Amino acid sequence: MTGSTLTTVAPVAPALRRRSSAPMWIAVGVLVLFVLAAAIGPLLLGYDGTKVDNAARLLPPGSVLSTGQIAWLGTDQVGRDVAAQIMQGARVSLIVGVATLILAGLLGTLIGVVSGYYGGAIDSIFMRIADIQLAFPSILLAILISAILGPSIVNVIIVLAISRWVTFARVARSATLAVKDREFVQAGRLLGAPDLSLLVRYVLPSALTSLVVVATVEFGLVIIAEASLSFLGLGTTDAMPSWGLIIANGRDYIPNAWWISTFPGIALAIVMVAIGVLGDRLRDRLDPSLA
Repeated sequence: MTGSTLTTVAPVAPALRRRSSAPMWIAVGVLVLFVLAAAIGPLLLGYDGTKVDNAARLLPPGSVLSTGQIAWLGTDQVGRDVAAQIMQGARVSLIVGVATLILAGLLGTLIGVVSGYYGGAIDSIFMRIADIQLAFPSILLAILISAILGPSIVNVIIVLAISRWVTFARVARSATLAVKDREFVQAGRLLGAPDLSLLVRYVLPSALTSLVVVATVEFGLVIIAEASLSFLGLGTTDAMPSWGLIIANGRDYIPNAWWISTFPGIALAIVMVAIGVLGDRLRDRLDPSLA
């Protein structure tokens, strides 16, 4: 009975693994399209999404503009093409997401590794600061700082980096605590290797897997946070509209011009689902406890 069970289950496992990888590759494909839309979408579309044309205001999807171009997703209340705005909004989301992750990741990883490796007063000070920040909802903290600094893409990046470093610090500290007393680290310490060398060669690599998964999840949260700030008027400006700002601009026109808010909302939802699926699959593949 045992042998027959093994022969029955074994051929099925690879097929299950193949099927389970399909959502991840679909998510990757969606995110590749998102990056391409942000990078070259406005160039391919051929016209500026911030250009005002009052003669073409509130045109439905598929309308032909006076220039002969087609407004595939319609125009907004001042005649700006919604498709072009979504393309430019994707660029804003990508810039904010990547820049925020770089700043927050570097700062949080540095603080987490140093705190976990040295411990003592350094660890206590940094972790109490992290605890105090975690006591406030991150979006409220971002709104507070944005209200002080004012709306701009640079300020949004700074605000979100300040509100997101704690997650990276916690993960890096946990990974450092798990590896700093291992035999190979102690051997390097006994041989006189400097702390910087031990951190770079042994401690940081042990934290990279967890940090990659965290960065994937945080990328989606950063995009949502940026859209929320822009929706409230604390993020980007009309000169460089984001998806949140486009949705906010169209909320008063939903009864007769639903496409202004609907299409950027759909784009935001699709990207968020893709990031969530990718983060979940990466966790399953990279977490040794799930192997």
